Amino acid sequence: MLEFTFTPKHGSRLNLIEGFFSKFARSVLRHIRVASKYELKERIMAGIDDVNRPPVIHTWSYKLAEAA
Repeated sequence: MLEFTFTPKHGSRLNLIEGFFSKFARSVLRHIRVASKYELKERIMAGIDDVNRPPVIHTWSYKLAEAA
């Protein structure tokens, strides 16, 4: 059985992935020249690895009492 599911033309959940692809293309693929499909694939995979890297946890050491 075939069932059609209609999705909205504009929606926040659709724009999330579009935003990700846009940022990814601007940061990883902009102004590059590749000699082969293999090199392009390697650059894309390196960009994906960079996105999936664990976050850096920063502990703020500034004290409010030191400001005065």
